Amino acid sequence: MGRLFGTDGVRGKANADLTPELALAIAVAAAHTLAESDRSHAPLAVVGRDPRASGEMLEAAVVAGLASAGANVLRVGVLPTPGVAFLVGETKADLGVMLSASHNPMPDNGIKLFAAGGHKLPDEVEMRIEAAIEANAATAWERPTGAGIGRVHDLLDGADHYVQHLVGSVPHRLDGLKVVVDCANGAAADIAPVAYKEAGAEVIAIHAEPDGLNINDGCGSTHLDVVRAAVVEHGADLGLAHDGDADRCHAVTADGEEVDGDQIMAILALAMREAGTLTEDTLVATVMSNLGLRLAMSREGIRLVETRVGDRYVLEELRASGLALGGEQSGHIIVPAYATTGDGVLTGLHLMSRMAATGRSLADLASVVTKLPQVLVNVPVGDRTVGATAPAVVAAAERAEAELGETGRVLLRPSGTEPLVRVMVEAATEGTAREVAERIAAEVRQASPA
Repeated sequence: MGRLFGTDGVRGKANADLTPELALAIAVAAAHTLAESDRSHAPLAVVGRDPRASGEMLEAAVVAGLASAGANVLRVGVLPTPGVAFLVGETKADLGVMLSASHNPMPDNGIKLFAAGGHKLPDEVEMRIEAAIEANAATAWERPTGAGIGRVHDLLDGADHYVQHLVGSVPHRLDGLKVVVDCANGAAADIAPVAYKEAGAEVIAIHAEPDGLNINDGCGSTHLDVVRAAVVEHGADLGLAHDGDADRCHAVTADGEEVDGDQIMAILALAMREAGTLTEDTLVATVMSNLGLRLAMSREGIRLVETRVGDRYVLEELRASGLALGGEQSGHIIVPAYATTGDGVLTGLHLMSRMAATGRSLADLASVVTKLPQVLVNVPVGDRTVGATAPAVVAAAERAEAELGETGRVLLRPSGTEPLVRVMVEAATEGTAREVAERIAAEVRQASPA
């Protein structure tokens, strides 16, 4: 078995790559690994999912696996990933399981695991779970019988608790703002519109009727055209778009211009510094963030710390250094005072709160960041490690960086979830960035043909 966990949990086509048998094995191994330090009580697990149809099947397998390992289970049903993480902490559970493939298309699904407190797992713990599955440790562990088998209950008011937590975090009410929210026919559908309304905004919800098959289908944070059009049609102050499990937030201005995670982080960083809550005047972002964010934060006197790609690595840095804000260009924004992972609805609330508090438009607030042209080429490969590290590829990237100098940069990264190598180039002009990216992508294709 190769590496099972990717950048954000285990992901694959449901019932083909990600089977009920694998889901059950992951659940058993996770229950033993994450609750092994204290067996004085039956472990407690929180299980949630996004609305894609395969989640029903995989939820059954995960719940069975947890109960067979002696863990009691609280099912919270369809809920955003950050909502599941929040409830892991609220219920003092030993672990949490979220079934979602985030922004991926409906046939895919995934398993995200949380430790006590609602924190994503470090690599070392994921590797222990993988090793247990590979060794078929599930059959070696003593299986409880009788009263030792875990019990399963539904947490019926979990969503209400989560919404109240979100609304209670808002520093300034949203009265007077009109927002269009694209719920991606996903887990945000019953959460985001309610939270935004309760915080005072006028809300127009679109793609908020999930049927299990339409999640992320031409909508959400990776398809902004529809929310752009709706904002202009309704004369809204802004639009917000979430992904399938609502841990991301992208925005559009009143004129339909995109505001990405880098710009949102800059807006929130300045707001938090003004409020005295931006610890050490420091923002944490990943290596994928635009050079324009770095330049803007330097100009504003805010230090920027970089991590690997993945919101869990941002969170690890936030926790290790006691910092207060971090995130990714993709719209995963983490505010540790209120969330243990990226939370799209929380982000939307705090972004609108800044607009309401200042009376400034989103376009005006976002103008603090002047983004450099950035071209991302996703190259299908046979082996993503070879494609990213072959000598010819590395040499091409080094030549390009020398050519660009301080006016740009190159980033090569194997995808954590797909057989792709991501080639990202920033340069003074889009033409230059695209030419350099395609040149490097050609070397990747030659090094590891798909």
